[in-house]
Amino acid sequence: MESTSSLVEQSPVEPLQPAKQYGLRVNGKNWHAPKTAFRPTAGQTSYAKRKEADKIKQATKAREAELKEDKEQERNRKIQAIKDRRKAKEEKERYEKMAEKMHRKLVERRRRREKRNKLLKS
Repeated sequence: MESTSSLVEQSPVEPLQPAKQYGLRVNGKNWHAPKTAFRPTAGQTSYAKRKEADKIKQATKAREAELKEDKEQERNRKIQAIKDRRKAKEEKERYEKMAEKMHRKLVERRRRREKRNKLLKS
C-alpha cells in the first residue's frame, strides 16, 4: 500500500477544465455557442495586405484575359479554315461545271487568269 500512495503523491494529475466556467444559459439553448461582444474593427485588414490582394487579383484577371484571347483566336482560326474549305469546294464545283460545257484547256486558262486578277486586286 505504501508504494501506491507514494506514486500518487509524486505525480498529481488534475482534471482538464475550461479556463472560464459559465452557468446555464437563461434561454435554455445550451447547444449554441456563447455570444461575444461586437467588434467593428475585427475584420479589417491592413493597407499593405489589401494592396497585395489587389495585385494578386489583377494578375489573375490578366491571365484569364490572356487565356480567353487565345481561345478566341483558336476559334476564329477554325472558323476561317472551314470558310476557306467551303470556298475552295465551291470554286472546284464551278470549274467542273465549266469543264462540262468547255474544253479542259480553256477552263485551265480561265482559272489561271482569275488567279492573276485576284492577286492584282488584293
